[in-house]
Amino acid sequence: MGCIVSSQARNEGEARRKKIKKPEPWAHTEPITRAQLTNMREEFWDTSPHYGGQREIWDALRAAAEAELTLAQTIIDSAGVIVENRDLTLCWDERGARYELPMYVLSEPTNLIREQEQ
Repeated sequence: MGCIVSSQARNEGEARRKKIKKPEPWAHTEPITRAQLTNMREEFWDTSPHYGGQREIWDALRAAAEAELTLAQTIIDSAGVIVENRDLTLCWDERGARYELPMYVLSEPTNLIREQEQ
């Protein structure tokens, strides 16, 4: 005999899998260069496992943050990440660990200093 999934269980599963979206435009407290932004991102990702949670989830969140939206959605779904904020600023893993991502790892600020090519 087979098992039939209830519509309630299916709806709960769908509620856990929110579609992600690009973050809203934001501005850093002061204009920064691309090099400064890259340094901030590297520092965050290097220290993120120390905030708690699982290393594998942090790795999946980084891959999703650096990917195009469709691939990012696939990464998030495959890793079992529970998305609370659709822009990925707040997520959970299946064990209940909380993962907060700053805007600067998800998108560029509106006041990014564009370096002129010479």
